[in-house]
Amino acid sequence: MKKFLMLPPLLAASPALAASGPFFSLGNTDFIVLLAFIAFILVLVYFKVPGMIAGLLDKRADGIKAELEEARALREEAQTILASYERKQKEVSEQADKIVEEAKYQATAAAEAAKEDMKTSIARRLAAAEEQIKSAEAAAIKDVRDSAITVAIGAARDVIGKKMTAAEGNKMIENAIQDVETKLH
Repeated sequence: MKKFLMLPPLLAASPALAASGPFFSLGNTDFIVLLAFIAFILVLVYFKVPGMIAGLLDKRADGIKAELEEARALREEAQTILASYERKQKEVSEQADKIVEEAKYQATAAAEAAKEDMKTSIARRLAAAEEQIKSAEAAAIKDVRDSAITVAIGAARDVIGKKMTAAEGNKMIENAIQDVETKLH
């Protein structure tokens, strides 16, 4: 309830009601405020505060311009570096592709060379095996002939030994000697 009682004095002390009397008198608060404001502005102008403020604002504007120029320069440098790295990445990619192609070519060439070497090796081994077979075949034939000759000589000896007498053997020796003498002379 006390709050409501305080409200009417507040309404009575509003600034619109503070000015009373003629405007250009020292009793008029509006005039006093105007004079104080003009004095304040004059003091500010006397101490060159607007110039300082303008100078600070210009300095701040120059700083912002410098920062913008630096940012532009950094951006251009970054774009240059990016382009350089993209170029280098492309070159590295091309080199990697060339290396892969060269490796594939070399692998194919090595495989072909290995096939040729394998064919040559197989042909050499087949030739060696055929030579061994021929050698073994010749040795077997020689062994069979030698065995046949031995068997034939043994059989002939037995047959001749059973059927031939000493007189017939001497006669054959003499005939062989005569044949040798006629063929040699």
